[in-house]
Amino acid sequence: MKDDVIDPKQQAILDSAWQVFAAYGFRKTSMDDIARGARMSRPAVYLYYKNKEAIFRAVVQYCYDLTAEAVAAALGAGGAVPEVLERAFAAHGQTVMALLDSPHGVELLDAGSSTAPDIVEAGEAGLCALYADWLTREATAGRVMLSGPAPEVAATIAAALKGVKMTTPDFATYQTRIAQLAQILGAGLMRG
Repeated sequence: MKDDVIDPKQQAILDSAWQVFAAYGFRKTSMDDIARGARMSRPAVYLYYKNKEAIFRAVVQYCYDLTAEAVAAALGAGGAVPEVLERAFAAHGQTVMALLDSPHGVELLDAGSSTAPDIVEAGEAGLCALYADWLTREATAGRVMLSGPAPEVAATIAAALKGVKMTTPDFATYQTRIAQLAQILGAGLMRG
């Protein structure tokens, strides 16, 4: 879903769901909570989504869509390799990692893996493909030197980002660590 094509009522439901899931967690959130935040009746919400799980899946998809757009923009903006990676990594984690500041962040990340594993898998593959395409362009232009095929290097980058995400206690620490990772990887990729 993209902002420019999503129905305004669906957007209100997703915005409300994001806020309510962050405030109460997945398990304790009710359809009434989501409807109230969207300024709609519960029956009206059911016209768009059959249950809370369907809403959660839509939120996960929406987050991946926004993240992919932001990462693509960051990778396409140009600049020195470490700075491009730093912007892309910040964009990569901005949406989901903001949940770390929620008391229910870990529960929500787990719910994403269990409620929407297909969306998570496709979203991660899409992000990895963005990095692989960027690496290919940069290698072709002579700005980076790859230690293997671009898709494999991109998969290693994605794994490193996932490792930072899974071991970071809060969003501020996450931001610091991904900035460091971008500098390390960027320096390693640049042609000497």
